Order: sequence, then structure tokens, then C-alpha cells
Amino acid sequence: MSEENKAVVHRWVEAFNEGNLDAVDELVTDSYIRHDPNAPEVRGPEEEKRLIVMYRSAFPDLHFTVEDMVAEGDKVATRIGISATHRGELLGIPPTEKQLAFTAMELYRIANGKIDEQWVNVDTLGMMQQIGAIPAP
Repeated sequence: MSEENKAVVHRWVEAFNEGNLDAVDELVTDSYIRHDPNAPEVRGPEEEKRLIVMYRSAFPDLHFTVEDMVAEGDKVATRIGISATHRGELLGIPPTEKQLAFTAMELYRIANGKIDEQWVNVDTLGMMQQIGAIPAP
């Protein structure tokens, strides 16, 4: 089961990279919940689609690279490298055209071949420092 669950997460990352909103319906359950301490909780496929549109509007070239992936039971954990160029407004911050590189740790719970729950911890501080919204040390 672990390999099948890893395949679901790989497809999810590919869909996010492509901005493929149709894949959201195929890959997440109707009861999907996304937990992220830096953003409001996302519930269901439609809210997840809105989140993808927001991020891809700010970062049209947004790209996730799976650096590590471990699966056990119904859980899949990933370490993700993220690259992007800030070309659109993000949370009121005008585009800076700065190229960014930061990381995220994500944990997924898979149910019946779909993502039912996701916990996300993105290096938002690093991202905001690279944009120039927060001074770097």
C-alpha cells in the first residue's frame, strides 16, 4: 500500500506543478482538509483549487521537487524543494520579479487512493525574506 500511496502524492505534486485543477477532483476526497499554520485551513476540493490559483497567480513558474518521500501505512511524508519567481500579487505584496528557492515538509493521509488530509509546513519566513517583505538577518 505504501508504494501506491507514494504514487498518489507524486501525481499530486505533478498536478500542482502543472496547475492542473481537474486533477484536484481526482486526487483529493470531498472531506479533504489541508492544515497549514501560515494559512487558513482549506476544506474540500474547491477551496484547494482556489489556493492553487492564488499561488500560481503569484508564482506562475512555481515548481515543486520531491527531495525525499517516506510512506508507512496510510501516511506519506515528503521534503519538497520549491522554486518560483514572484510575478503576481501575493497577500497584498506586489510582484518583485525575484527568484525564490525554499522548502516545505508535508505529511499526507491517504484514504481509498486519494488525499484525505494534508499537513503543510512551508518556510514562509524564508520566502518572505527573499521577496523582500521581511528583512533578512
